[in-house]
Amino acid sequence: MSDALKHECGIALIRLLKPLDYYKKKYGSAFYGVNKMYLMMEKQHNRGQDGAGFASIKLDTKPGERYISRVRSVAQQPIQDIFGQINERINKELTAHPEYNNDVTAQKKNIPYIGEVLLGHVRYGTFGKNSVESVHPFLRQNNWQHRNLIMAGNFNMTNVKELFGNLIELGQHPKEYTDTITIMEKIGHFLDDAVSKIYRDLKKEGYNKNESSPLIAERLKVGKILKRAAKNWDGGYAMAGLLGHGDSFVLRDPAGIRPTYYYKDDEIVVVASERPVIQTVFNVPFEDVKELEPGHAIITKKSGATKIKKILEPLERKACSFERIYFSRGSDAEIYEERKELGRLLMPKVLEAINNDTENTVFSFIPNTAETSFFGMIDTVEEHLNTKKTKSILNGGGKLSAAKVTEILSERPRIEKIAIKDVKLRTFITEDSSRDDLVAHVYDVTYGVIKPTDNLVIIDDSIVRGTTLKKSIIKMMDRLGPKKIVVVSSAPQIRYPDCYGIDMANLESLVAFRAALALLKDNNQYHIVEDVYNKCLKQVNLDDANVVNYVKEIYDNFSDEQISDKISKLLSAKDVNAEVKIIFQPVENLHKACPKNLGDWYFTGNYPTNGGNRVVNRAFINFYEGNKERAY
Repeated sequence: MSDALKHECGIALIRLLKPLDYYKKKYGSAFYGVNKMYLMMEKQHNRGQDGAGFASIKLDTKPGERYISRVRSVAQQPIQDIFGQINERINKELTAHPEYNNDVTAQKKNIPYIGEVLLGHVRYGTFGKNSVESVHPFLRQNNWQHRNLIMAGNFNMTNVKELFGNLIELGQHPKEYTDTITIMEKIGHFLDDAVSKIYRDLKKEGYNKNESSPLIAERLKVGKILKRAAKNWDGGYAMAGLLGHGDSFVLRDPAGIRPTYYYKDDEIVVVASERPVIQTVFNVPFEDVKELEPGHAIITKKSGATKIKKILEPLERKACSFERIYFSRGSDAEIYEERKELGRLLMPKVLEAINNDTENTVFSFIPNTAETSFFGMIDTVEEHLNTKKTKSILNGGGKLSAAKVTEILSERPRIEKIAIKDVKLRTFITEDSSRDDLVAHVYDVTYGVIKPTDNLVIIDDSIVRGTTLKKSIIKMMDRLGPKKIVVVSSAPQIRYPDCYGIDMANLESLVAFRAALALLKDNNQYHIVEDVYNKCLKQVNLDDANVVNYVKEIYDNFSDEQISDKISKLLSAKDVNAEVKIIFQPVENLHKACPKNLGDWYFTGNYPTNGGNRVVNRAFINFYEGNKERAY
């Protein structure tokens, strides 16, 4: 993606089902879980670079022994930083106490981070400040083991204000106004309530407080706690949690917006945000890694008993399509094919834009996530050329010379690596005029492969703001001297903000929205902007279920092609000589390519939860009033 866009967060949960000594004997180390967690987090590095965190729980420790460890970092390389700290501490203990090396019991008792239940998180900050205090996992501490709660998630809630208010009504005094703290305290409240109820029952049965503690942990029904806590949640989420005594869970939202995958055998239960992470780290086949159903939780008790439980009634499945276009690693077998199909489906429009002149067209991509879609696009170019070659040979009526046949068959798509991102370059100056000059050099281009008679077709996975295209890529492409630059987006036009995880919280930064506003002005219809604003204002105090997305009216009078053409003009600077054409994927083709991930609200405005309509209307009000605050 040429535009800077923050990714989804990533979660990783590991529950070891055997004693630590088992892993020492079989795999050579009692730190098997820690090593696997490092790999899982690194394999999901694409999902977060602002921060990373790790927490572990030791099972069956004695009173007075530390059983919870946590480390978090916002260093430039946060995953390496936290595991560097862990490794340093482990080596320090083993060096000071050589007798621990072959004594797993001593290791577990005396060395932090080693444990049977582990939770990892990689983060892109979209809510709150990017300080270490904002990095997951979060910890709710208590002297009673079963009341300790550790939380991490890939999520955003649209109704944090309402949920925060609910906590106030319960008599709580939350220490922060963030979605993570709010969710953790919500679960914590019902955890406390469940513990109190079980203790009252045990007291009636004649147990004292000390005797009751392990029985409370055994009788706790995690699914029931989650069902009560999540009743009013509105958002997209994959929520992971650990209880101090060793229970663990991961809960997925009812619309399946955020991805969650799991694997279980007799040694381990593992959950992650992406399937290939589990496949690679644990060397298991595609079909053994299961997708957690929307509205369901995978719950593992301290005993190791694991079950999938429905917590919330599933809604219409609206799994995030951006996961398939961009966020998730393309090494997933399904995602790889879907991205290729996105490229294939775009080719009819591309061929039309270049008048089928493949001989005078160079095809390329903007590194690196668009590369797979590029392969699909080239597959279709080759099919087009094969059809063209067949017709040429048949039209020859068998009278073509060998040289002519060879000439016909030798035509190939012209593929070049045109754009090369300079990863070392940092736009560290914030003053606009100076910064713009630096942005223009984020990409280098390959000289000497474009002729003045050539079209240049370059595919990107998506176009959000268009800033890098306008200030860098198109200008750099124009230096090569093509007659026409065709920029192809494998994603449709991004018209609406996201409120379930992606950092697209306002409207005015979206180039498709700016294009629609420009078209309204061009056609003397700008009064529609005020009309939409007034309609949005009238809905401010309505229940979410009754709110309508009136922002759709901004786009209603224009075709996709009109908006694309206006975007082309907006992103073409006056000093660009080549004709510029921008092509977007139609929404219907997106659904053909990614049939299991139909969440398309950022393209269509069809939000999967009621809170989405409230958020988009608030974003429009903020735009109209010049208010820069978040819409949720």
